[in-house]
Amino acid sequence: MSERPHILVASPTFPEVIAKLRAHFEVEANEGDDVWKGQAFTSRLPGKSGAFLTGAQTVNAEVLAQAPELKIVANMAVGFNNLDVAALEAAGVVGTNTPDVLTETTADFGFALLMATARRVTEAEHYLRAGLWGKWSYDLLLGSEIHGSTLGIIGMGRIGQGIARRGVHGFGMNLIYHNRSQLDAATEAELKAHYAPTKEEVLEKADHVVLVLPYTPAAHHLIGAAQIALMKPTATLVNIARGGIVDDVALAKALQAKTIAAAGLDVFEGEPTVAKELLECSNVVLTPHIASATLQTRLQMAHLAADNLIAFFKEGKPLTPVTKQR
Repeated sequence: MSERPHILVASPTFPEVIAKLRAHFEVEANEGDDVWKGQAFTSRLPGKSGAFLTGAQTVNAEVLAQAPELKIVANMAVGFNNLDVAALEAAGVVGTNTPDVLTETTADFGFALLMATARRVTEAEHYLRAGLWGKWSYDLLLGSEIHGSTLGIIGMGRIGQGIARRGVHGFGMNLIYHNRSQLDAATEAELKAHYAPTKEEVLEKADHVVLVLPYTPAAHHLIGAAQIALMKPTATLVNIARGGIVDDVALAKALQAKTIAAAGLDVFEGEPTVAKELLECSNVVLTPHIASATLQTRLQMAHLAADNLIAFFKEGKPLTPVTKQR
């Protein structure tokens, strides 16, 4: 009987998923409170045929050089900017992600963040908790309309379309979007969507802009001071995509200057560290990368990452690869 593959689980995950993996593999699992990343991650890779990741671990050519037996890395995330796909393909290592299972949950949260930002929900709660609410006033914490306003989406993949459906069909919003490629005519008709050939058009026309595009080096600081300056002073900006797409410091300066009305952020450049300039802004809603954080969805994500590992070693083909198969 051949030796079972050795798998590294680099971040804590659900016990039932660890048990599932142990039924097929020899597993070194992180069952503590700390995430293994950097040297703590790479030092455990030698001798491992596969790795279960959560997006906190970077896998590039340098890491792969230290793990010659590695055959697959399974990301428990839909995003995979922590994986150097070209380096994986050059080394013959498969990379996978977890699409689809988190689409609706993430779209729910994206729209919730839009609403909280537009209607100043956290700012209002802080005001109340501080004991500042003494009377009703016609101009107390005035926000901006959601229903009937113009929703701008940059990045119209599965999640972007989910947010669009909520806005158009649930709140009667007008939709303008920018994407690498225009949606098919049937989808555009369903969403009553207007395609903008440039992101600048979206920024200029939308009342609420939501970013749902993948992070790539080309997308780094795609939204900076110059882009924010194109937006309406009454507009809001929501980022549920990836940190680094927005220049957080430039955004904080724009919020302080009231260049735009407000922002809602679930992702940050250099997270879990958040720029102190953002923390000092009252007109920004900040959440700790929890757009997919429901028990059902996170469990499905973990199971899909595990199933990718199992399918690869049993059948030679993972379920949801992001690398090209040889």
